[in-house]
Amino acid sequence: MKKIISKAFKFAIISAVIYFGIAAVLILTGKPKKPDPAQRGLAFDELFFDYSSLPELKNFKARDGTQLAYRYYPADSEKIVILLHGSGWHSRYFLPLAEFISSEGLAQVYTPDLRGHGHSPKRRGDVDYIDQFEDDLADLIAMIQKDNPNSMLVIGGHSSGGGLAVRFAGSQYGQKAMAYLLISPFLKYNAPTTRLNSGGFAKPYSGRIIGLVMLNNVGIHWFNYLTVIDFNMPEKARDRTETLSYSYRLTTAYAPHDYEKDLSAITQPLLVIAGTKDEAMIYCQYEPVISQYTTVKVKLLQDVSHMGVVVCTEIRLVIKEWLKGLGEQ
Repeated sequence: MKKIISKAFKFAIISAVIYFGIAAVLILTGKPKKPDPAQRGLAFDELFFDYSSLPELKNFKARDGTQLAYRYYPADSEKIVILLHGSGWHSRYFLPLAEFISSEGLAQVYTPDLRGHGHSPKRRGDVDYIDQFEDDLADLIAMIQKDNPNSMLVIGGHSSGGGLAVRFAGSQYGQKAMAYLLISPFLKYNAPTTRLNSGGFAKPYSGRIIGLVMLNNVGIHWFNYLTVIDFNMPEKARDRTETLSYSYRLTTAYAPHDYEKDLSAITQPLLVIAGTKDEAMIYCQYEPVISQYTTVKVKLLQDVSHMGVVVCTEIRLVIKEWLKGLGEQ
């Protein structure tokens, strides 16, 4: 019996050494591959327009005491829309869409700069723990609802912000929203809706990610601060407020926990909008994929890119009609 126990113990030790050894090698050597020249990235030049009417940044206090930034677009409406920005950038580019929604009296709009992003984050490209975005969003909602106790809340997001909206829907806070608006949402790196490396915008440290997943699977989170993704943002789009690298914990926090389960948790009205020239996402897969898990309305905008879908005029009428119908269903 002692020999059997001894052999089992030795086997367990050897297995652990091999497991952690593989994880360590992957973490140390798993750097991004050189970008594929055929993948040109995203058309950030579509976001070069007049920002002179941009509302000033305000702050709300998160539960850890951190002051987080947001912009507010007022309207005489009980509906409130929160728009979550995509990777590498911050809420500024929502200006045309948020301004339209508020000026038409469709809804009040809040556009937060997510933790780790924007003009002066505490730690750019990082959060303190993996579920922190969800908690931050819940804290923003609590602040909003103090002054708007009878409001009807819509959570919306573009690209990774759409992925965060899906994650929020599947969290303990998911029923705080009366509806969800996803604009070219990121579901997962290998989801049928996602192009390889998001069309060349993302440069993942694939090996390092696998190694860190291995450690997290056995409860080791010490190295979650390590960078696991860089972004291929053109120089002309940079102004020192961009965020070009993410830690493992921020990258994980920005995507659904499990997009199938998170989508299945959505019982509220759900609208998905994407363009037919999306360089990062496979637009024609949204309806067949998402409809497997929940009821969804998908609207495709012709000849519109991944960044252009947020700022184009076509999206405004789609959202106007949808917002007007909310509460009447």
